Amino acid sequence: MEFFTIQNIVLIILGLIVGFIISKVLEKSSINKSIDNAKKEAENILKSANIEGDNIKKDKIFQAKEKFLELKSEHEKYILNKEKGLSEVQKRIKDKESQISNELSKNKKNNQSLNDKISSFDKKLELLEKKNQQVDKLHKQQVEKLEKLSGMSASDAKKELVESLKSEAKTEALELTQNIIEDAKLSARQEAKKIVISTIQRVGTEEAIDNCVSVFNIESDDVKGRIIGREGRNIRAIESATGVEIIVDDTPEAIILSCFDSVRREVARLSLHKLVTDGRIHPARIEEVVKKTKKEIENEIIEVGKRTVIDLGIHGLNPTLIKAVGRMKYRSSYGQNLLQHSREVAKLCGIMSSELGLNPKLAKRAGLLHDIGKVPEEETETPHALLGMQWAEKYGEKSDVCNAIGAHHDEIEMDNLISPIVQVCDAISGARPGARRQVLDSYIQRLKEMEDIAYSFKGVNKAYAIQAGRELRVMVESEKISDDHAAKLSFEISQKIQTDMTYPGQVKVTVIRETRAVNIAS
Repeated sequence: MEFFTIQNIVLIILGLIVGFIISKVLEKSSINKSIDNAKKEAENILKSANIEGDNIKKDKIFQAKEKFLELKSEHEKYILNKEKGLSEVQKRIKDKESQISNELSKNKKNNQSLNDKISSFDKKLELLEKKNQQVDKLHKQQVEKLEKLSGMSASDAKKELVESLKSEAKTEALELTQNIIEDAKLSARQEAKKIVISTIQRVGTEEAIDNCVSVFNIESDDVKGRIIGREGRNIRAIESATGVEIIVDDTPEAIILSCFDSVRREVARLSLHKLVTDGRIHPARIEEVVKKTKKEIENEIIEVGKRTVIDLGIHGLNPTLIKAVGRMKYRSSYGQNLLQHSREVAKLCGIMSSELGLNPKLAKRAGLLHDIGKVPEEETETPHALLGMQWAEKYGEKSDVCNAIGAHHDEIEMDNLISPIVQVCDAISGARPGARRQVLDSYIQRLKEMEDIAYSFKGVNKAYAIQAGRELRVMVESEKISDDHAAKLSFEISQKIQTDMTYPGQVKVTVIRETRAVNIAS
């Protein structure tokens, strides 16, 4: 039994060895077959590649020959055209040579005739000189006779004649200048009304005037003690939290808030209103209310900026610039609310640019942003025009808008047509009557300057600046100033006011000349 098992094992091993050998032989034969097939395929590929290469080579040679023949024919055509042009030029040259020869012959004939005429003219000139001498003698004799008859010398007569001609020329020149000015005004108004007058009429004149001081009204004076607090703790807490000086005096039912920053002043006013309404007034409550109020004001600033931009139809403005526009609501310049002024300038720029055929959206954008440099969150010594231009450049505004912002006070040079429009609209908004509230001293100084300009002219007796500086009445001496000269004087005074004064607005100059004949009956 054991022998049988050993024999079986040997047979199995031999079977495995034989199977392995057979598989190897079969595998080798399959590999050889695949190698032969690959060699055949490679040979076929090389044959087809050689055939294709020969075909491509033949095609390229054929194409090159065709191109050569084409270029050759074009070159021959070019040479033929050149030869034709040269032949035409040669013909033209020959024709010109013949013309020149003909002209030379004509010129020779003309020169001969001119020489003959010159000789004849010389003879005539000699005769004329002789006649002129005779005429001069006769003229001197006649002048001497006229001097004897009139009793005046010729020089005196000339002087008198010149003086009369001067006065006549002055009056005629004045009348002519007045007529020209009137015609120019009439023709200019037809276009200017569309650009300036209609523009101003279409813009609302509503304005908001803010001071450095706000008044907070209270129901009774008992609230003042609660606002002040024990030992002044509450009022000190409010002042430190808001940065606003609170003045509590004897003014009945009123507390004064003083601060240059109108935003902080508004925060203090709203905070006080909330504290007084709530009734709980102590330092911790004050800090909480002030923080909430600041957030509300910031949100309101952003909302005002967005509303303004939407109303004017301006799109794609940076959020920081929108916030700056909103801050304008709480800033005033010369008593004129800055936001209202900027809206007004933007509308003026849009209307004026559309009348002139420019881009009204770009002009509106520049008009709205021209004074953003006046509302910095941190104080700076940079002029507001340059600061606004820097902000506009920082937040991706166009070069025309940036230049208009920086150049509206001549800080930089203007390089586009929108810049002068913004400058003019800014001047119109600020110079119109009622736009700005000036200090009394500067107002009086302005009136005095207008009167001094009138007194600087000869013949002025009295001058009065009336109608808030919008009219100047000038009384002249009737002996020194004639009616014609009065019209000239009013024109000269108006021109000097226009050139010498800053932002004068529209000033009416009236020159009054009167004569009085007084007799007394006894």
